[in-house]
Amino acid sequence: MSASDHLSPRGMTAAKSGTRKAYLVGGGVASMAAAVIMIRDGDLLGHNITIIEQLDKLGGSLDGSGSPDAGYVLRGGRMFESKYLCTYDLFASIPTLDHSRTVTDEILSWNETIHTSSKSRLVRNGRRQTAPKFGLSERHILTIERLVLEPESLLGRSRIADQFDPAFFETDFWFMWCTTFAFQPWHSAVEFKRYLARFSHMVDGFERLQGIMRTVFNQYDSMVRPLEAWLLERGVIFQLKSRVTDITFVNDADILVPIGIKCECAGALMEIAVGADDLILVTLGSMTEASSLGTMDAAPALKGKSAGGSWTLWEKIADGKPAFGQPHVFADHVDRSKWVSFTTTLHDPTFLTLVRDLTGNVPGEGGLITFPNSNWLASIVIPYQPHFIGQPKDVFVFWGYGLSVDKPGDFVKKAMSDCSGREIMTEILGHLHITNEAAKILASCICIPCMMPFITSQFLPREAGDRPAVIPVGTRNLAFMGQFCELPDDVVFTVEYSIRSAQMAVNALLDLHRPPPPVYKGSVDPRILYKAFFALHDIRA
Repeated sequence: MSASDHLSPRGMTAAKSGTRKAYLVGGGVASMAAAVIMIRDGDLLGHNITIIEQLDKLGGSLDGSGSPDAGYVLRGGRMFESKYLCTYDLFASIPTLDHSRTVTDEILSWNETIHTSSKSRLVRNGRRQTAPKFGLSERHILTIERLVLEPESLLGRSRIADQFDPAFFETDFWFMWCTTFAFQPWHSAVEFKRYLARFSHMVDGFERLQGIMRTVFNQYDSMVRPLEAWLLERGVIFQLKSRVTDITFVNDADILVPIGIKCECAGALMEIAVGADDLILVTLGSMTEASSLGTMDAAPALKGKSAGGSWTLWEKIADGKPAFGQPHVFADHVDRSKWVSFTTTLHDPTFLTLVRDLTGNVPGEGGLITFPNSNWLASIVIPYQPHFIGQPKDVFVFWGYGLSVDKPGDFVKKAMSDCSGREIMTEILGHLHITNEAAKILASCICIPCMMPFITSQFLPREAGDRPAVIPVGTRNLAFMGQFCELPDDVVFTVEYSIRSAQMAVNALLDLHRPPPPVYKGSVDPRILYKAFFALHDIRA
């Protein structure tokens, strides 16, 4: 079915006359991007676009909150690189909060100044490892090369562990790759293959995280707030604290057409009538659904999909509709998709000074520091300070996470999932061999852990059809966006994936003839392959 099949002449007239409305379910970056593109490229009027979000603010997984006194909170942080063409295209239209330049200009300029070059990608026994060797065998390298070339249909639901021998998961390549991108051995071999191909141009220099780009502040301050300001200025309606529970359809000559949106808002049930020419764009699933915060003295609780609305909505609308995907593939395996992150607010510079002297990197320069001997497989990253707009000069923030949250710690003999912020900080200090100053640091910091049950659910083994198409077959005026729709070749767990899905959705629904740029494919560039080949063999140019 072509994009034009989803638009009647009446629908195109409605768009031009300003009567067409669009409803975007979910307030993350996909919906915000879709709203921008509808206004910028599709000539929809801002006041005819409504973003419906169950939380009390926009941004979805790109969050950032807190204060110096209560402690700052980041559930996660997103990395960027030069080939995120959809992201840079979108933000080239969005001014920074001070209107001095575009967000894209700010990001590119910032990363000309602050180049990521880790001098301590791994820390073992309190000692830094500068540019650690990958340590791959010839068999491992051949398997990597095979995966890049092998059709996804042949891999099916296989796991990474099905492709490699156990020794692979003890190599420093694996420790660096899995912690940079949050892979587990039981995750999808297809997603691992996509990452190998998509980031082939970054294999050379990966031991120093070269090519990784970041925003000036956390992504909520640097990206979400400018987007929100742009949309507000144009009259877009934000319907917050509203949980969408169902979307109703009619069958028009074997084509499903949405006619209503059921919501819970302020404790009341309501239904939004959807006109014949109106559009619905739904962000499916959520990586950060049911997140729970702990405190310095309490561990976060583990919640399930019933704690939010995104997974239950997908299950509801997909029931009996194979073209809408298989949400249970991603939502019903919390033991395989959960991990714990933590944000530490420091009221004393001692910790940052000690880490600087150990690693050789100043804040913002080094990127992720991983402790490969950690039972939790813990990592930390110290961003440029300040990391929040308005953060005082004498307050500092860093973030970290653990992939193996059910194993006991090496210094705190408890599972990370059962640890308070104080216990997590104690474990991190132990791996850094910080002893004399430990009590001082613990007395002056606020560490807030966060349990995320579905954070890597998009990596779980899946096959064709489990993720629906952006424009599901047999529908009109409907699109899916976000991390759980299918975009050939591109990689989930990135801002780029969400924005690309929004561009594809709006381009198809409005027949814009302005598709997103192709996914960068360095894996077919002989120059990239040449450099990657030598890097995988630990031969540095």
